[in-house]
Amino acid sequence: MSDKLRVMVVDDSAFNRRTIGDLLSNIEGVEVVGKAADGDEALKLAASLAPDLITLDLEMPRMDGFTFLRLLMARQPTPVIVVSGNSARENVFRALELGAIDFIAKPTRTIASDLSVIEQELAAKVAMVRQLTPAGRDVKRRIAPRNTATSMFANAAERMQAPLPSVEKDTSLQRIIVIGASTGGPSALVEVFSQFRAGASAAVVVAQHMPERFTRTFAERLNKLGGLRVSEARDFEPLHPGRALLCPGGKCLELVTFGNGYAASVVDPAPSDRFIPSADRLFRSAAEAAGEKVVGVVLTGMGDDGARGVVAIKARGGTVIAESPETAVIYGMPGAAMRTGEVDKSLPLPALAAHLAELVV
Repeated sequence: MSDKLRVMVVDDSAFNRRTIGDLLSNIEGVEVVGKAADGDEALKLAASLAPDLITLDLEMPRMDGFTFLRLLMARQPTPVIVVSGNSARENVFRALELGAIDFIAKPTRTIASDLSVIEQELAAKVAMVRQLTPAGRDVKRRIAPRNTATSMFANAAERMQAPLPSVEKDTSLQRIIVIGASTGGPSALVEVFSQFRAGASAAVVVAQHMPERFTRTFAERLNKLGGLRVSEARDFEPLHPGRALLCPGGKCLELVTFGNGYAASVVDPAPSDRFIPSADRLFRSAAEAAGEKVVGVVLTGMGDDGARGVVAIKARGGTVIAESPETAVIYGMPGAAMRTGEVDKSLPLPALAAHLAELVV
């Protein structure tokens, strides 16, 4: 990549193209090299301009964002940031599974309502793109084949017919797997959860850096993938084998003892929480509550969230696994965990997912 980050803007709204382009141009080290009004025009421009980053609207005439993503990733994998309204949450996760690396939630269908928020988000995403690993740039390499739609929905239907677990402690809860992730995390978590099978003896709790209003949709999507029943965590929801809880966006989650078992406590962020949801806070509380039962997992992400938490997990006799740089979109979080010297295993995502599937049986 040159010193200048070369960005292309794709949006069917002329106002949005101009506004996003101007905001990007105001960021030091960014050059807007092209703008396109639909996917067809964007494919042609991408081929001729070879941008370092593309911002993408999903709902466009002629060729929508999904078709554009599929063709782009097949022809010339390029980092893509989706810029989408909250009303299209399900579409955002579909785009992430097709190869987009992250997203920005538009406050409304136009961007004028909160330019300062969008500007800050764009600056953060630009800084993130500069830290992408080779795996983060090679989408075909980092995204593994998923379950077929038929098997995914068959698994979901089977789970929905099963009775909900009792609120009393289930002594078969052998492990508590706590996972922290940020940029690239949604696709990584899809791969992890697609490997889980029914009859698990472990509970899984996830802190994925994600805005409010998106985590419930993401939990519903994960629920369709594998053998665990997944939901957004509610305050003081008990942990059970075969269940997974996702920390709500804008909140933090702590594990606490609850009767003879454990529960998830959903709390407001504290001034000391540098990331929201906080993997550090989840990891430290899990270590204090469950000790050697805890398996801490650090997936792809920018920054160092989770590094302090893995130290706490190891101090209480737990186990720590980190995603290796071969597959991490951004090696910031797993790299910071590795530098603590407390990581037991560093694995590429397919091997990590298979290992976790064995641990939860």
